[in-house]
This record gives sequence, structure tokens and C-alpha cells, in this order.
Amino acid sequence: MSDPSNGLYERASVRIGKVSLSTKLFQAVGALPEALKNFAFSNFLLFYYNQVLGLNAFKASVAIAVALIIDAVFDPLIGSFSDGLKTRLGRRHLLMYLSAVPIGLGLFLVFSPPHGLSEDVLLAWLFVTVVFTHVSMSLFVVPWTALYAEFSDDYAERTTIVTWRYAVGWSGTLAFTVATWRFIFASTPAYNPGQLNPHAYGQFAVVAALAVAGAVFVTTHLTRREIPYLLQPVNRTPRFSLLRVWRDVSSTFVNRDFLMLFCGALLFAGISGTTDTLGLYVQTYFWGLAPEQLQWFSISIVGAFAAFATMGFIERLFDKKPVLMGSFALLAIDGMAVIGLRLVHGLPANGAPILLTILVGNEILRTYLSTVLGVMFVSMLADTIDVQELISGQRQEGVFAAALAFSGKATAGVGAIIAGFLLQQAVHWPARVDPHSLDPHIVTRLGLVAGVLVPLLLVLPLLFGAQYRITRAKHALTRQELDRRRAIAHAPPPDAAHLALEMAIVPPAKPLHG
Repeated sequence: MSDPSNGLYERASVRIGKVSLSTKLFQAVGALPEALKNFAFSNFLLFYYNQVLGLNAFKASVAIAVALIIDAVFDPLIGSFSDGLKTRLGRRHLLMYLSAVPIGLGLFLVFSPPHGLSEDVLLAWLFVTVVFTHVSMSLFVVPWTALYAEFSDDYAERTTIVTWRYAVGWSGTLAFTVATWRFIFASTPAYNPGQLNPHAYGQFAVVAALAVAGAVFVTTHLTRREIPYLLQPVNRTPRFSLLRVWRDVSSTFVNRDFLMLFCGALLFAGISGTTDTLGLYVQTYFWGLAPEQLQWFSISIVGAFAAFATMGFIERLFDKKPVLMGSFALLAIDGMAVIGLRLVHGLPANGAPILLTILVGNEILRTYLSTVLGVMFVSMLADTIDVQELISGQRQEGVFAAALAFSGKATAGVGAIIAGFLLQQAVHWPARVDPHSLDPHIVTRLGLVAGVLVPLLLVLPLLFGAQYRITRAKHALTRQELDRRRAIAHAPPPDAAHLALEMAIVPPAKPLHG
């Protein structure tokens, strides 16, 4: 039995009931590769090349950002190619399998440059390896992200699927974070704090590469059984071409709700990336935290699980948009509150045990808000895909997933260049600084930039989110119309006798002549 989508797509099998728990779990494992890569890039990439290897912060951030721009070209190419792919592994799984080894290799090379490179060669190494890692990650993330919108058409179940992605992503990142700080970057007499230890980064490169490549293979292999339930093209697909890619991408421009989400996501990703990139500077120099204290921030996963536990209740009470908007606003307020209190001497001094408790408690709150915001955003994006099918008749999960993948990588790329610019031009941050002899005025400027200026920028994505128009009721009407169209496309053609009777009752209109 098939389930056509306007006669263009069909499922080899129709799912009875909801998506199984094991499938949600296996698909959610796919959240780990990008989550771990983002943890590595956002926390350590600029810090490693600037504070450990001595590369100019702004030059390094520009290299990271330009690498992202080049990678941006590949996201829609992969998305469009995946949408039209027709293989025995479906539209998604072949590309996911092919990405595993390149992703692991790229991550290893980024954090293990050869010794003794000049500044220019080191800059080139950073640029090339980051491009390679990003493109390899796109080869996985774009088709993997497209899967969640194909698993279910249900408004609420999509949120559940996305929630599982976040749950597994957070859990895996928690374990990886604790292991990283405790076993790889632990402080030593020679290197205190341990994140300044150049030898630790070689170990980190190996562990990160194996963890990410392994997660790619596991999620791909364990979700192969779902291929019969995924939409596949009915007919032979057109040959891949740049013109076709442009048509696929440009067709999304008519989808106003998608554009508002995408623009807001890019801005939020850039701001979040800036916060994350500055985070290790703030934790190391502003708060004076060592790895032994930083590992306690992994308790913030409590906030994520609180979000998972309350997500169903929240969605029953509210539409997705007001939840998204409220999370944005509270994150902006919280972002300014904690560092602002320190700047006006409203918090205990560095080293006080209660300070660590306050900071970890605040991180739990931020994690709760960020998780709610992220789940709502991804679920809302899936709803815009249904609107796109209503407008154009095309299922473009791959192209939309490319936009989501790009916004995720903007966290590291755009965030890095903004952070690098602010460090160099606003904070005047030195390379290879000794945390024990740092000018306190520089530390104050770091706090003003990271704790006041950057959180204020969250007003910008908030304005775009306010333009989103899909409600629960509107989505229900969209699904009804799509189901009606599919039923018509699947209905058998009328027999000759019935057609002749219709023509006798309603004769064809005569052509009009000028």
C-alpha cells in the first residue's frame, strides 16, 4: 500500500500507530555528532588557536567564518541532491553512511596541527581543516535532519521526536563534557588551568573523532529499518544540476514562515556562538574557574531533563510560537543579570564556594530555556515543510534541513568571527595571557561585552520570531488539505462509462475564437 504525496512521493509501507520508542531513540543518537562537534568548536577552537598556539584572535575568527561561508554553498547542494536521491537505501541513509569517516578525520586534524608551523601556515591549516569538517558534517546532518519531518505528520508527535533528539544529545554531551574536563584537561602543576595544556588537545582530537564517527554510524545503521516508511520519489528524478538546486532553494523564498524562522535562527545562532566562544574566556578569566570546577557545569543537564518533562504540558497549554518568544526574552534577561550583578559587586568574590553554586544554578536555568527554545524551533520548522508542500507540491525536507544545518554551524562560524572581533577590537585581549597577571580593566571589558552587549542582541531574532504565523489550528487545516490532495492523487481513474456519462451531463466547453 502506498501513501502518495500529490502523486510525486510514496511510502513502501504505511506505519500503523505512532513512531516506536526505539526508532525515536535510534534517530536521536544522530544528535550527538553535531552536538559534540559544536562543543569542541564553540568551547575550544578559537581558544586553542589563540591562547595555546598564539594565533591572532581576529585572524583565527575570520578563517573560521570564511570556512563557514564556503560550507554554506554545500548545504543546499546536499539538501537538494538528497531530496531527489532514489536508491535502495532511500533518500537519506547512503549519504549518512558516507559521512562517518570524513567527519572523524576532519575533527582529528583540526585539533592536531603539526608542530612548528608559521603563523600563516597555521592559519591555512585551521581554515582547510574546518572547511573539511563542516562539509563532512553537512553530508550527515542534512539528510539526518530531514528524517524527523518524514517520520510523522502529526503536530504534537513531531515535538516528541525532537524532544528525544535533545534528550539524547544532552545526555551524550554531558558524558563527553565530564570526561573531557576530568580526564583530558585536568590541571597539572605545569598547566593550571588545564585548558592551557597544548598536549591535552592531541588526546582530545582522538577522542572527539572516534566519538563523532561512531555516533554517525550507529544512528545510520539502526534507523535503516525505517526506510520503507519514508517518502520516496515515485518516478525517476531529474538529473542533479546547479539550476535545479537554485530552483529548489528559491522556491522556499515564497514560504514566509520559513524565512522568518530561518532569519531568526541565523541571528540566534550567531549570538549563541558568540556567547559560547567567549564562554571559556569568561569562565577562565572573569570567574577564575579551573577544569575541576568547570566539570560541575555538566549538572546543567538537569535543566534539559526538566524541559523534556514539562514539554508536553507546555505544548498542551500554548502554541509553539509564544513558547519560543518567551524563551528568547528570558534568555536575554538572564544573560545580562549574572555578569551584571558581578560588575556592580552584587555577587561573592571569585573563589567563594557559593559563587560556583550560583553559576551552576544559573546554567541549569539557561539550559532549561535553551532546550525549550530549541525543541520549539525545530518542531516549528517541520510545520513549515507542510506549508511548503501545500504551496509547491514538493517535499523539500532536505533543503529545509540544509537551512537548519547551516544555522547550527553558524553557531561556531559567525559566533567565532564576532567573538574574535570583540576580543581584538573592544576588549583588546592579548594572546597567550597569564590568568594570574591579567589587567583587571581588561577583565571588566570582557564582562561588559559578554554579559551586556551580546545578550542585548537577542532582541533581533525575537523580532523575526514575532512574524511567524502557523498555529495549531492552521497546521490542522494544512494537513487536511494535503491529505485530501493525496487521496485524490491515489484515487483510481474513472472508467470509460462513467466518463461518458459525465460528458453527456456536462459537455466540454467549446473553444473561444478571437
